Amino acid sequence: MGYVETAQTDWLRDALIGAAPLITGGLFVAYAGILRLGVGQPWMQLAPANISSAVQAILSTYAQPDFWLWFYLIFAVSSMMFPSASDRRTWLPIVLILGVLSGIFILAGFGPWLTAHLGEPLQIILQTATVIFFISGVVHICLLVPVWMTRLLLSRITGLSVS
Repeated sequence: MGYVETAQTDWLRDALIGAAPLITGGLFVAYAGILRLGVGQPWMQLAPANISSAVQAILSTYAQPDFWLWFYLIFAVSSMMFPSASDRRTWLPIVLILGVLSGIFILAGFGPWLTAHLGEPLQIILQTATVIFFISGVVHICLLVPVWMTRLLLSRITGLSVS
């Protein structure tokens, strides 16, 4: 959609500035999806693929107050939260530094200690990220067909094509 010009900074601040939309957007999607739409426990129990529990989860989500407002907000925010290529260019040094530090800690014998002390928080972080991307993906999939059909209809009516 656009960009924001920032003053020249060091690579660490550039990485944080580039990650800000993903972090804040992810927090909002998690808040709106879990606390406002109730996407959480009922949806996570769908792994066994029980049709009646899936229908019940969908109906309970749809019955939430202001469903359409929160649905739209999740769609709008999650569409804009992914960083551009220019925002991600400074992430490589951070990933390399974290990788080298992790390798040093593992080679130094801290592997079992890291697993015991950081394994559970890391698992919680990864599960939360999975829920955020799941909510975003479900919202986008629900809107895919109606938006595509509207675009097709408008193209036929106006004779214009969007590439």
